[in-house]
Amino acid sequence: MFRSTLAALALCAAPALAQVPASLAAGPRVAVAAVTQPLPTQPQYTRVDQPILRDLVRERSGGRIEVTLSTHAERNLAGNEIVRLVRSGQVDIGAGTLSTLSGDVPILDGIDLSGLAPDIRDARRIADDMMVVANRDLERFNTRLVATYPFPAQVIFCRQPFTQLTDLRGRRIRTFGNSLVDFFTALGAQPTSIGFPEVYSALERGVVDCAITGSGSGAAARWPEVSTHISDLPVSWAVAGYMVNLQWWNRLAPEVRAFLEGTMKQVADEQWALGAAATRDGIDCNIGRAAECRIHSLAARPMTEVPATAADRALVRQIFEQNVLPGWVRRCGARCGEVYNNVIAPISGVRFGG
Repeated sequence: MFRSTLAALALCAAPALAQVPASLAAGPRVAVAAVTQPLPTQPQYTRVDQPILRDLVRERSGGRIEVTLSTHAERNLAGNEIVRLVRSGQVDIGAGTLSTLSGDVPILDGIDLSGLAPDIRDARRIADDMMVVANRDLERFNTRLVATYPFPAQVIFCRQPFTQLTDLRGRRIRTFGNSLVDFFTALGAQPTSIGFPEVYSALERGVVDCAITGSGSGAAARWPEVSTHISDLPVSWAVAGYMVNLQWWNRLAPEVRAFLEGTMKQVADEQWALGAAATRDGIDCNIGRAAECRIHSLAARPMTEVPATAADRALVRQIFEQNVLPGWVRRCGARCGEVYNNVIAPISGVRFGG
């Protein structure tokens, strides 16, 4: 599924690439401070942000635009401060996962609810269509979303065998974010909040039975050493966004702003294609498929892949409709339910309130 999806995303990327200016006329130099990915070793940083947002911008602009990149870790950030960091002008461009940033802007959580979009193509359509709505709220914080992107599919890693979602009932599962808590509570599991750096030890010691993260993120964190089975079913995508300081953005010379808009379209296309590729690659690396493991590290102790069944997919949809979606609307408010029905329901096929 993921290989065909990647091809489809690549085709979709072509029109946006054509919009990226090949050069920028000479003019006053523009220094841009950007804080993007959590870690400097992540493919989203090394394969997209550094070669495009930093290096290609410098090359295409003839040195007129200079982007200084850093990561959350290098700035000692937890990730939930990005809206405030950009709003205050401490950085011009910041990126972070939307569910993490939804504490400041609740509508953002609705873009990547658990069970909303098992297909990454639908996830992108939802993210693209929600940008206008999200920006109405973000602009009150002097910020604007200029691009979205996913991390690899958020999937289930477990210490013990399982063959279907219902086998997870009663198990303690590391989750993050409200909608994952709603999802696994409805499944009959026991959601447990544990910071990502502590999950390896929690799995190793049996503090949790299973944990959720991106397929590639688990590979990078060596989770195959402390877990045995991995699902290929995307529960969510950890959709993230690049945000700009609105005052800074509006002050840019029109040709510079157009140049950066085109660049961010390319960054988004590359990141969405990488999200699809990294999802399958992460699973292949975790299960020891060396010939297919090209992005992440190959597991020394291969895991067992658990293919999603038709019953699993039906259950995900049921839990999303009956538990996750109503839970988000309760937290976010009636307006969010209306936005969901107007913007997202035509894509997801599920309406709030019937």
